[in-house]
Amino acid sequence: MLLKTTAAATNATPPLSSLSKHPFTIPKLPLLKPFNSPRTQTLTLEQPTLRMSWLNKLGFGVRSTTDSPVESSSSPIPQGPDDDIPAPGQQFAQFGAGCFWGVELVFQRVPGVTKTEVGYTQGLSHNPSYEGVCSGKSGHSEVVRVQFDPKECSYENLLDMFWSKHDPTTLNRQGNDVGTQYRSGIYFYTPEQEKAALEAKGRQQKVLNRTIVTEILPAKKFYRAEEYHQQYLAKGGRFGFRQSSEKGCNDPIRCYG
Repeated sequence: MLLKTTAAATNATPPLSSLSKHPFTIPKLPLLKPFNSPRTQTLTLEQPTLRMSWLNKLGFGVRSTTDSPVESSSSPIPQGPDDDIPAPGQQFAQFGAGCFWGVELVFQRVPGVTKTEVGYTQGLSHNPSYEGVCSGKSGHSEVVRVQFDPKECSYENLLDMFWSKHDPTTLNRQGNDVGTQYRSGIYFYTPEQEKAALEAKGRQQKVLNRTIVTEILPAKKFYRAEEYHQQYLAKGGRFGFRQSSEKGCNDPIRCYG
């Protein structure tokens, strides 16, 4: 997918919010009485409003945006900085723009991007799992960490791509993907990145008729997602149909292909 420097290519690809799955409503389940066995107690549903969110990516169920992200096993580690180090001469950038499968493919296609990883950040619990993040209780956001060569790709170009490929005005939602893990966010590594992000947000707000809800915060501890999530669409997704990650590619992204 080309950067905004090639307007035609950018406009050819629909926003990621249009690629989200169709919702399928699962009826509320009755409360289950706990058993004495410690193993069976993990099956107890304490709140009927939680709807099997571990199936979220497969298109089953949607978690309410009003559910509070409460995590009992909170830790100070997730609130620390991302202490990973990029390759020599490279820089990190971090973006949340909905389901990280499609967002990663967007940035994989950008010339000058040398590596992408999907993961979880801005949460409360240490070493979160995908199921825990989907529950909404850990407070994490699904993000893509981008490693890029600033000599070939500016941070401003990455920001342009970020704004053009999702709806920054929908709170905790992109299309039919609903939950705090899908919130819009820019997580900066340097004061220069923070300044550029705030200025870009100001410019973007002037051309939109709704308030931007994108959060702009320091990059915190990055937890790499499970391996099957990495380069998910480029590897074929659940149906085995690989989508091109070639630099400059502007093929439409089928988010669950």
